[in-house]
Amino acid sequence: MVAEVMAELAALEDPKAREVNEKHGDDHGVNLGKLRALAKRLKTQQELACGLWETDDTSAKLLAILIPRPKAFERDELDTMLRQARTPKVHDWLVNYVVKKNPHSEELRVAWFADPDPVVASAGWALTTERVAKKPEGLDLTGLLDVIEAEMKDAPDRLQWAMNHCLAEIGIDHAGHRARAIDIGERLEVLKDYPTSPGCTSPFAPIWITELVRRQQDKTPA
Repeated sequence: MVAEVMAELAALEDPKAREVNEKHGDDHGVNLGKLRALAKRLKTQQELACGLWETDDTSAKLLAILIPRPKAFERDELDTMLRQARTPKVHDWLVNYVVKKNPHSEELRVAWFADPDPVVASAGWALTTERVAKKPEGLDLTGLLDVIEAEMKDAPDRLQWAMNHCLAEIGIDHAGHRARAIDIGERLEVLKDYPTSPGCTSPFAPIWITELVRRQQDKTPA
């Protein structure tokens, strides 16, 4: 079955898509819409997902993330998988589509947050951002802002991006910390000059926070 699916993925390979993806650090050439369509056809298949993951092919790994039972993975399996996920898209999908739905997600969040590998640590920050937005009880938001203020400016790219997202989420969702979050963003200037497409919100935290809060207020009945 793995060989059959790999043949299908090979047939979907598009050199132009690969060229675009490689600019973002993702070494695959399969259109993600077609990949999702293939996953929809295959449905949930845990054994196949594990087999595809072991091929070490990026397209296969992405497909593997779309067809397993997220709750079926053990903590150590997910830890190993994250350390094997070295391209941005595989890393992001694994965290968002599998780890967040797994019962070990909070334990992994704490472990990864403190990991010396900045790519692994970025996963810990991504899971922390999820908690900031959806389940902030028990989080030390002031402490998170302290770490961001001290470390984000000089953090490696992937970790810096994850910290910046957490900074923005704190500012958006927690009015009591909003002024400080905006102030940190303005002083550190992280992603201030990031190119943003028309119609998209800048990832520069002060702009991001201000715009999302404005949208929330516009939705609130007078």
